[in-house]
Amino acid sequence: MGPPGNATEPAVEAAELRESGLPLTDQTPSGAGEEPADAEAAGAPGRGRCWLCRSWSCASRAEPEAKKKAPCPGLGLFYTLLSAFLFSVASLFVKKVQDVHAVEISAFRCVFQMLVIIPCLIYRKTGFIGPKGQRIFLLLRGVLGSTSMILMYYAFQTTSLADATVIAFSCPVFTSLFAWIFLKEKYSPWDALFTLFTITGVILIVRPPFLFGSNTSGMEESYPIHLKGTFAAIGHAILAAMTLVILRKMGKSVDYFLSIWFYVILGLPESIIILFVLGEWSLPYCGLDRLFLILIGLLGLGGQIFITKALQLEKAGPVALMKTMDVVFAFIFQIIFFNDVPTWWTVGGALCVVASSTGAAIRKWLQSSK
Repeated sequence: MGPPGNATEPAVEAAELRESGLPLTDQTPSGAGEEPADAEAAGAPGRGRCWLCRSWSCASRAEPEAKKKAPCPGLGLFYTLLSAFLFSVASLFVKKVQDVHAVEISAFRCVFQMLVIIPCLIYRKTGFIGPKGQRIFLLLRGVLGSTSMILMYYAFQTTSLADATVIAFSCPVFTSLFAWIFLKEKYSPWDALFTLFTITGVILIVRPPFLFGSNTSGMEESYPIHLKGTFAAIGHAILAAMTLVILRKMGKSVDYFLSIWFYVILGLPESIIILFVLGEWSLPYCGLDRLFLILIGLLGLGGQIFITKALQLEKAGPVALMKTMDVVFAFIFQIIFFNDVPTWWTVGGALCVVASSTGAAIRKWLQSSK
């Protein structure tokens, strides 16, 4: 916002009104060609009078109420921080619920989110099947997104909170790669360098024996289990990147609640089928676990809504920077709640992945700003 008294502000505001499609002139009824004396005496802009310069000949005659309110500065970044915190707390609860399979946690989350999404869709009158030309993309978004969620929960249960979060944070680098393949977006040497940094960071976290020997110090679980968790986190990052490419393809033509609706309506039957195939279906016995399952669903929904709103209010670059708080929260929660200090390998891998993912997002932002 500029300082008060700027002479160009009326023109800028009028231009904003034109871009937003709001009417710039009032329909003056017949017989209203003379200035209303009472309006002039009251100092009000009167019908047909320009509210910007108070001239009758000016074409900009929109009422003051038509002005579009600007969002609060920094609100998008606050939403991003809040989203990161909600996702991190949900991840903590997934880690705490060890007697329930990751796929079952995903199913419970879908149920609780569905109960919230249905009233929202009815209130917003968006329908439940989406625009005709976007349904195939919504179906793909739902299947890939729900599978990505299952893999992420499995990673949280089988490896450390910090390791799983850091690997999942490599998603933006994979997004650039898939956008180049499917959307024909430019893939520069910088993007290749960011991808190399990401692979380096993941290797530092996975610590394959052919590079690091049999030293698995600092791991809270056996190496085979750790390896399963890291591969699940990599699968999550890849599928989440494909989901983001699909969302980018759809653009703003689909309401974000409708996108989440397909995410849960397809994720629930997928989770149930996998549970019956694995024979892992069981109700949680502990009341605390049941509470955690409810909170996982609600916190996940809140995180999705806030990050979506953040991207509507703020550029992708600042949002990407603030998203690094996901990793910070994961490290803090792992130390406080599990008394597990991340190893230097994890810290080094985190720096590589966060630097490359943030760099890729900022570079895309700078390109779009030109």
